[in-house]
Amino acid sequence: MKCNIYRCNKKQEMYLYLPFTEDDSQLIQELPAALRKMTGNLHKVMELEITEQTTLARANAVEVIASLNDKGFYLQMPPAEMMLRDASMLSNDSDSF
Repeated sequence: MKCNIYRCNKKQEMYLYLPFTEDDSQLIQELPAALRKMTGNLHKVMELEITEQTTLARANAVEVIASLNDKGFYLQMPPAEMMLRDASMLSNDSDSF
């Protein structure tokens, strides 16, 4: 299955996979409002042909394909350690990171 992959500007290392289309603006507008709010602006990073045998860095290809077919998208969340770091920065009272 060919797909487009987008970097989400709301959270570092969050990526949205969408089924491939030449003009994806309509597909992006049709995404659920809550998802669009969570991802923020999307920046296309690549087109990729995914098969069940494809090795992806942080996702299972079979799950990605199933989600693309069932939901019309797959959201790859940042690694857990990054999420924990972000949460700890929010609870830190200092102005430094």
